[in-house]
Amino acid sequence: MKQYMLAVHSVEGAPEMTDDEMQTMFRLNEQIEGEMRAAGTWVFGGGLLPQDSATVVRVENGATSMTDGPFAETREHLAGFWVIRCADLDEALSWAEKCAAACGPIEVRPFDELSQG
Repeated sequence: MKQYMLAVHSVEGAPEMTDDEMQTMFRLNEQIEGEMRAAGTWVFGGGLLPQDSATVVRVENGATSMTDGPFAETREHLAGFWVIRCADLDEALSWAEKCAAACGPIEVRPFDELSQG
């Protein structure tokens, strides 16, 4: 079995969700995570605080610096993620489709098999 990360993206400038839309998204996410657990696919996951809560740590020439984030100047930011275990990319994409219907764009990335010990 391979592991995949399903990354949830937030898009800067997108319309804010209403409280009802947010609650619906939370319910759908809980439902999908329950399905993943029941299928034995779910490894772990979580939501992230907004990008302005990030701290970027750099080491250059032996000197460490820490600055307020985010690291990348971009309109899309990582908002949360799931790590799942699937037989193949097609299965991971099937889960990503359910997740995208619940909370928006999902990026699917396989883990490097060499790093999975």
